[in-house]
Amino acid sequence: MRVLLVGAGGVGTAATRIAARREFLTHMVVADYDLSRAEAAVAALEEHGDRFSALRLDASDENAVRAALTEHRCDVLFNATDPRFVMPLFNAALAVGAHYLDMAMSLSVPHPSRPFEECGVKLGDRQFELADRWAESGRLALVGMGVESGLSDVFARYAADELFDEIEEIGVRDGANLTVEGYDFAPSFSIWTTIEECLNPPVVYEKDRGWFTTAPFSEPEVFDFPEGIGPVECVNVEHEEVLLIPRWVDARRVTFKYGLGDDFIARLKTLHELGLDSTTKVTVPGEHGPVKVSPRDVVAACLPDPATLGDRMTGKTCAGTWVKGTKDGKAREVYLYHVVDNQWTMREYGSQAVVWQTAMNPVIALELLATGAWSGKGVLGPEALPPRPFLDLLTEYDAPWGLREQG
Repeated sequence: MRVLLVGAGGVGTAATRIAARREFLTHMVVADYDLSRAEAAVAALEEHGDRFSALRLDASDENAVRAALTEHRCDVLFNATDPRFVMPLFNAALAVGAHYLDMAMSLSVPHPSRPFEECGVKLGDRQFELADRWAESGRLALVGMGVESGLSDVFARYAADELFDEIEEIGVRDGANLTVEGYDFAPSFSIWTTIEECLNPPVVYEKDRGWFTTAPFSEPEVFDFPEGIGPVECVNVEHEEVLLIPRWVDARRVTFKYGLGDDFIARLKTLHELGLDSTTKVTVPGEHGPVKVSPRDVVAACLPDPATLGDRMTGKTCAGTWVKGTKDGKAREVYLYHVVDNQWTMREYGSQAVVWQTAMNPVIALELLATGAWSGKGVLGPEALPPRPFLDLLTEYDAPWGLREQG
């Protein structure tokens, strides 16, 4: 399999380190707007021969992406950029007949008059509008294939197939006890994406009502995470699982809640109140005259790069799917989960836990597509495909998953 990886940030670089250890990959072109980042990722893999090469590429330039896919004869476009660049990459892959994989779907737009009650443009709507064209092309666009969304969706499908007869609720729950020495505020993942998903109206799904929205940080609950992480307060956050799982898994209710913490929430609210979460460019003085910048990009530039925090980070992160329903006429409640220790990922891969956990899942998906264990056409989420091959390969990647009976 020949892959064009677009985005050599923390997750993209972690993906190269994971993929380098697997035989399914024939060649991966590592592309980034900043050529030095792509070259650094490739240079670190020198011992793996010529299976990796670096390329400067603007993810917003659809024509340039088409040309790169064609020139390098790539079978798959692996999108490891932030959600702003989903559509040009998605469209470029469709245009040249390549498969496509991402970890975050096309951006939402809040309802113009009732943002905390009704959905406007939902996450992924622009991609699913092109599902028929993808199906007609015979190619697969596998969307939302990270850890959350991604592995969490695989867990949901596995629960529906093997653990339950009827499902009342599927709730993705994400929590951690990670700390970063020397920083009062140092997000462990892209702050651009974190602002987007945390300050947008969260989406909830109910079978009798469909998709609807609530206020940010609504419905707080304390969830007890496994392997020493312990109780963490989680709140509603906009996330792809709620838009994906109901398309293929029958459940009465689907939610996503994230353990942010009061301090983190307060800082996000302050950014919003000051307008620093905005992506609309403003004019500011520059060395050579006025320049236009996005306030959110400025915030990201002022914070440390999450990919560089591994040496200062301690603790574990947990991604998982809580499922409540019935099996053989009896009530059942389980939590399917995946815990990663930052000390282990730094020692084994040189990547911090959050970006490594995110990167591992699309690499597994690529291997399943390469071997034919997964196949399909059209625009599909992870829960549209059989879960067992993925979970078996997860264990083979030295990243075992767990199942905890609740109650």
